[in-house]
Amino acid sequence: MGFGIVIPLLPIYAESMHATPFTAGVLIAVYSLMQLLFAPVWGRISDRVGRRPVLLVSLAGSAASYVLLAGAGSLGTLFLARVLAGAAGANIPVAQAYIADVTPASERARGMGLIGAAFGLGMVIGPAIGGGLSLLGPRVPECFAAALCLVNLLAATRRLPESLPPTARRRASFRHPLSPVALREATARPGAVALLGTFFLLTAAFAVLEGTFSLAAAHRGYSSTQVDALWLYMGVVAVVVQGWLVGRLTQRVPERLLIVVGTLAVTIGLFWIPFAGPASALLAALGLVVGGQGLASPSLSSLISKTVAAHAHGEVLGVSQSLSAAARVLGPAGGGFLFNGVSARAAFLAAAACAVGAVGVTLAGQRTADEAQADVMPLRRSG
Repeated sequence: MGFGIVIPLLPIYAESMHATPFTAGVLIAVYSLMQLLFAPVWGRISDRVGRRPVLLVSLAGSAASYVLLAGAGSLGTLFLARVLAGAAGANIPVAQAYIADVTPASERARGMGLIGAAFGLGMVIGPAIGGGLSLLGPRVPECFAAALCLVNLLAATRRLPESLPPTARRRASFRHPLSPVALREATARPGAVALLGTFFLLTAAFAVLEGTFSLAAAHRGYSSTQVDALWLYMGVVAVVVQGWLVGRLTQRVPERLLIVVGTLAVTIGLFWIPFAGPASALLAALGLVVGGQGLASPSLSSLISKTVAAHAHGEVLGVSQSLSAAARVLGPAGGGFLFNGVSARAAFLAAAACAVGAVGVTLAGQRTADEAQADVMPLRRSG
């Protein structure tokens, strides 16, 4: 919610300090860049020292970043605040690893979905709160976001137990999770490469929508209020799918099938958006994209966590979140380039092509995993 409060206001602050539109864009992108770098690091550290201390440190860092943002008087301080916010906010894989530690395999996708639902709900509520607080003063929203983080930190200090016992922690010396050796280990299990590739392509496709939809809707005659309402609709769909529907479906449907269905829904929705005429058709297309993302993403995180033992949950989920951050940098940049250079339709069709690639990689990974399982079964029988 703190993230949602601050993000819509950042370009305005940057402009008041005489930043160019490009500089304002870089200010947004530096957050994702820090997540790309730090997500696997936090995950790896949590495998060694436990989840709780890493979460507490990152919450304290987020609070400090909002305090710094509230007092920023120059572009340099703004960038410093966003660098700190990105580094501290790269704790998503640690939260996911915590879920993986405390949930059985059959319930893991539901737990991952609840994280996504919480994030989606915060992004729905945050901008509305930020807009209201900004009427009280230009620095009030950041101070409120800092207070939220401090309350969160105090609650976690008192009520959050450790999920990874000392006997289950990684004993090896630290190395960067994006080093070649670490990446080989993270992708060594059958199907791991396909899962990570699908996660990257699906996130890139969705990131194109996030980066270009407001402009595309404005060009089609939607007012700013109507565009805000469409984003609110997408947030509600995300919360319902990830917070409720995923938990019910994973009890009846294999996670790999949810990934295939979800990526197909994203593909159809992205193809449909540039051709959707009436508002009802646009709502249906957006519902397919957001709902499909909500089905596939938690299932992907769940399966990725199952490719390694508990002591490596943080590292492998950190790698996946690093790929997600890279996709959120490349997706909007590529979509914006096509939007400006060709057309909005070209941007959405390129996003749909990424989603098609995600479907193909998922199906290829399923075949690889099945073949590996078939090779193992005769050895088990002979033993």
